[in-house]
Amino acid sequence: GAVFGLQIGIVFKIFKAEGIMGAATGKALARELAPMMTGFLISGRAGSAMTAEISTMRVNEQIDAMEAMGVDPISYLVVPRMIASLIIIPMLCGIFMFVGVFGAFTVGVFLFDVDQGVFFDKMVAIVKPVDVWNGLQKAVAFAVVITSLACQFGLRAGGGAKGVGMATTNSVVTTFLVLLAVDFFITYVQIVFK
Repeated sequence: GAVFGLQIGIVFKIFKAEGIMGAATGKALARELAPMMTGFLISGRAGSAMTAEISTMRVNEQIDAMEAMGVDPISYLVVPRMIASLIIIPMLCGIFMFVGVFGAFTVGVFLFDVDQGVFFDKMVAIVKPVDVWNGLQKAVAFAVVITSLACQFGLRAGGGAKGVGMATTNSVVTTFLVLLAVDFFITYVQIVFK
């Protein structure tokens, strides 16, 4: 938020429009930046951990042992991770929005001398609840994508320790690319069916 506020503040200063820094930052954070950055960070941290853990279980034949005992690995390993992701990722996205706006507020007030009242007045006037809702919808979709791909790559791993590393790397790279494609599709649907 602070970096984005600094970048757009320089441009807005040219047009003497520093007062709408809060609105521009809030809108960008709510609709795009917060869900995407949250998705990338969670994919790199938690998604890779999911893949590594499940692929290690696959390589060590623990998943085969679960199946032999009649335990469904999907319901035992994947479903709890999916539920946790569906709860946590939208919450983290909301926190990201709040912290980002605070960062932009700090930059706007202390570096560009924007009045605090003007900052929040413009933000409230331009950033609508539907913008925040659209961002949270993306966060939910990203939670499904991250968990599904991480677990899928983990369950299909093979080839010992090297296979675990390859599965984890492929999982993160693929998830990043799929998140970008899903973000485009969701944004298109949100704009067209407004």
